Amino acid sequence: MKMYIFIIGLLFPFGLTAQTILGKVSNNKKENLIGANVYWLGNTSGVSTGQNGEFEIPTDNIGVKKLIASYVGHTPDTIEISNQTFIEFELNETKTLGEVVVKGQKDGIIISNLNAIKTEQITQVELGKAACCDLAGCFETQSTVQPQTTNVITNSKELRILGLSGVYNQVLIDGFPMIQGLSYTYGISSIPGTLVDNIYVAKGANSVLQGYESISGQINVETKEPDDAEKLLLSVYMNSFLEKQFNAIYAFQKGKWSNLTAFHTVQPANKVDRDNDNFLDLPLLKRYMVLNKWKYGKEEDAGWHSRVSLRFSNEQRIGGQTFFDATSDEGSSEVYGQTVSINQPEFWTKTGHRFNDKHHLVFFASAFYQNQESFFGTTKYDAEQTNFYGNVQHELNYLNHNLKAGISFRHINLIEDISFTNNDLQSSYAGNYERKENIPGVFVENTMRFFNDKLTWIVGLRNDHHNQFGSIFTPRSLLKYDLTPQATVRASIGKGWRTVNLFSENINLLVSSRDIIFEEQLQPEEAINYGVNFTQKFEADNLSGYISADYYRTDFQNQIFPDYDKDPTKAIINNYTGTSIGNGFQSELYLKIWQRFELKAGYNYLDVYREEGGMKQLLPFNSKHKILGTFSFKPVSNKFHFDLNFHWYGNQRLPDTKSNPTEFQRPDFSEPYSVTNAQFTYTFNKMEVYVGCENIFDFRQERPILSWQNPFNPYFDTSSVWGPTKGREMYLGLRFYLRETE
Repeated sequence: MKMYIFIIGLLFPFGLTAQTILGKVSNNKKENLIGANVYWLGNTSGVSTGQNGEFEIPTDNIGVKKLIASYVGHTPDTIEISNQTFIEFELNETKTLGEVVVKGQKDGIIISNLNAIKTEQITQVELGKAACCDLAGCFETQSTVQPQTTNVITNSKELRILGLSGVYNQVLIDGFPMIQGLSYTYGISSIPGTLVDNIYVAKGANSVLQGYESISGQINVETKEPDDAEKLLLSVYMNSFLEKQFNAIYAFQKGKWSNLTAFHTVQPANKVDRDNDNFLDLPLLKRYMVLNKWKYGKEEDAGWHSRVSLRFSNEQRIGGQTFFDATSDEGSSEVYGQTVSINQPEFWTKTGHRFNDKHHLVFFASAFYQNQESFFGTTKYDAEQTNFYGNVQHELNYLNHNLKAGISFRHINLIEDISFTNNDLQSSYAGNYERKENIPGVFVENTMRFFNDKLTWIVGLRNDHHNQFGSIFTPRSLLKYDLTPQATVRASIGKGWRTVNLFSENINLLVSSRDIIFEEQLQPEEAINYGVNFTQKFEADNLSGYISADYYRTDFQNQIFPDYDKDPTKAIINNYTGTSIGNGFQSELYLKIWQRFELKAGYNYLDVYREEGGMKQLLPFNSKHKILGTFSFKPVSNKFHFDLNFHWYGNQRLPDTKSNPTEFQRPDFSEPYSVTNAQFTYTFNKMEVYVGCENIFDFRQERPILSWQNPFNPYFDTSSVWGPTKGREMYLGLRFYLRETE
């Protein structure tokens, strides 16, 4: 409670007074000039304009009251100051004799010093260092996000931050909550890497604008924009298991309108069983996806702007025993198999009107429907979900404040039907589960800048009313201070909460022989996250880079985590209100040498545990220690590049199986292991050819399925997967592209 009072106290602005001149710099085309220099005559130091051309400059001890504004490619202007408190410069563009082309290489990872929230921007340059077939494969070269397998038979994955389940970080597509509920299980795999423009990763408490759910962090996947994408992109890929992918993107622009159409398909691999346990090492996957995206105008320009996207995805996954036939053995109690069929149409739009530099009104809306029909052995799981999200937001820029306020609404209707074709194990959780949520909310967030923009303070509040659980208050606060132009320290604290979608978020419950026991009515999960970060950048003639260190702690007030330890034949579901803590420390060093070599080293320490009976109990499937190393080489000609990454994982606690018969017991901890990946990419005029190998030294967790000999007995369990199961994977890919200028 004291902490809440502290956060609320942060919301009341404090007075910081100084004699200053406020102003704005634009050109003769009424375009705001970002990064223009503003300084007093006779003084070599000054300030730079912000994102809207605005500036604030102190007047103390200034003898000559003449203010100068300058910008590259424009004629400087001087204004004599008397009693004005606001000055507006309009600089004339200088005439040029010809075109000057400046070429540069965009960094793979960008950590901006301007953002109050430490955000890692993963660009297309970084994504090109690995195959990146889908979103789950886009994090091979960074430490913050760890893809984790949730069902080894159908190869479903989640994205973890700070060692916590992927449900605690908010995954957004173009800023919209499209990965939620039923779409959580396979949603991240349905976004092809060729469609991704940038990925923004932030840890801990984040902005309240996108909702209340972010607890451990946020991942915002920005897809390619119609007015900035390749005019044509064709991509083919095949791996050593003979899984095939094909992608096509076509974009055009006419006036203020632009359009992008994308097509993506995956065709199944051969049947592979390298460890001879009669189970496929990877599922047979078939997917078709089409996306159409329209864009009108630009958000930074005055007037109307809009983005509208439509996407449809169809997917089938088949896994299980090698002799399983989906057409005749579905639901069989003799041959074990899993089948998943998904259809999902979705829509999202961001439409707004910028009245002037101070006022901006935006409407956000998204919706999707997902239908899933599936069998997990003899368990039949059919589900459908309808989601709607709406948000109206007003943005006001004044003095050193950026105030955003608005209203939001969420509607979730999830219907799950579970039945058994054979119930020899007397499982008790069959039935029809329906969850309908209507959640209106109000929010306000103010970004304040002080001391010539050295200090940035974000304070956010939202209040949401859940139709079942009532009103829930969510405060968050973030601070950034620039110690020097290259050194930044940040701190954050905030609350997050979420309702639980038990089966879709814990799909391994349905794919084992465990009975599911609900001990009580489930309440929303709630947690407080707070953390600090330090980033030091450096740049010399032939060397640049950064060093970063951060620590985040998550303290749960209520957590829903299936208990696999009390009884290995059961999963106990209840509200855990005792001590549940997640501590995460990460340090990283990045070096770029002679614009040709890139080196990165990262270390993660995770301490994620509960206290039960006064004893500290680590949560399973977390490596307490993890090391990342990457190396890249690209010559000045940019004709090719070679990329290598290395991951080392320490041991992980596994679910307790001591009460099982001896042949169905597993160790308490996994063994440490490492994975090394490499890729070579060669660039022709309009084409890239890349060849690579994942898991070069072929480490595999042998026979990860418990009781694989008899998948219909009480000890069958697929949840003890802690490492790679398919071993070495080689691949070959080709990209052909045309730019608009070509």
